[in-house]
Amino acid sequence: MKSKYASLFETATWRSGLELKNKIVMAPMTNFSSNEDGTVTDAEIAYYARRSKGVSAVITACTYVTPNGKGFEGEFAADRDEMIPSLARLASAIKAEGAKAILQIFHGGRQAPPHLVDGDVVSASSVPAEAEGSPVPRELSATEVEEIVAAFGETTRRAVEAGFDGVEIHGANGYLIQQFFSPHSNRREDRWGERLAFPLAVVDAVKQAAAKADHPFAVGYRFSPEEPETPGITMADTLELIDALKEKELDYLHVSLMEFWSEPRRGVDDTRTRLEIIKERAGDAVPVIGVGSIYTADDAVKALGTGVDLIAIGRGLIIEPDWVQKVESGQEESISVKLDKEAQEQLVVPDPLWKAIIHTPGWFPGV
Repeated sequence: MKSKYASLFETATWRSGLELKNKIVMAPMTNFSSNEDGTVTDAEIAYYARRSKGVSAVITACTYVTPNGKGFEGEFAADRDEMIPSLARLASAIKAEGAKAILQIFHGGRQAPPHLVDGDVVSASSVPAEAEGSPVPRELSATEVEEIVAAFGETTRRAVEAGFDGVEIHGANGYLIQQFFSPHSNRREDRWGERLAFPLAVVDAVKQAAAKADHPFAVGYRFSPEEPETPGITMADTLELIDALKEKELDYLHVSLMEFWSEPRRGVDDTRTRLEIIKERAGDAVPVIGVGSIYTADDAVKALGTGVDLIAIGRGLIIEPDWVQKVESGQEESISVKLDKEAQEQLVVPDPLWKAIIHTPGWFPGV
């Protein structure tokens, strides 16, 4: 490995005691490839195993904590104990290749396609998303909110029992946790109308379940720093969220961005990137994972130079499953940075995910 890339291969130990062999993790990406009954498929197992050799940790695609939280076709389930053997297959496949296995847990809320949740689309309030054709969700009762909080804890218990090394709470990308934090989607007047209440209650339930693990078990939290809607989440709101999360003794914060170097839209008078502002606010209290269009070793080193603690790579690891190994062995010049549209089999990408990539121009370089 060239010395200029040495920083990517420094080890890290999270608060939970989980040890990471380098600073590169696989970002969570939906793959649409699970069985109808919610179990993982052989194709998914192969896909994850192919990408688990070099990275220090794999954060899986999101899995739903209650039946009405299912957000995607072909999404694997973790909402009931019958799914533990399926989850265990996934965890063991990742760990067998040398990476830590982190299960991303979520509830789709108003983003859930009606046909996947028997038409019962729910949210913090009866406010639809602004996308054309979005269903008007049903406002959850206070009792239902508490049940979903408890479900996050129960899914964490299943992750522990399945042998995962941690969970990532998915509070990003407009799903239910973000819906409670957003002034656009949360218009409630009960105690759950306090926009930090639901995210922090979920963190507490997850932490309580994680504490019962008999091995180091990490808890991370992913968030989107801003929303385009008005009213919507601003960088000022996100800094308040970080202040609250810093008190929860989490293992990491993971910022959901398509572009690492993106700048704030509103809420702060600051010309730095969102990630630099977020890392400054997080300080030494909690590590920050940065992500967004990292394709080359130089991209990763430059991003790490901003002060973030780890780098997540998503699309880059689909395009180049041997990304980490190539940098480590001094072959970084041979890293593929554009998708080879003839290489599905070689890249070990399941059919549903491959079709989604090929039919979404602009999502991946080369498509």
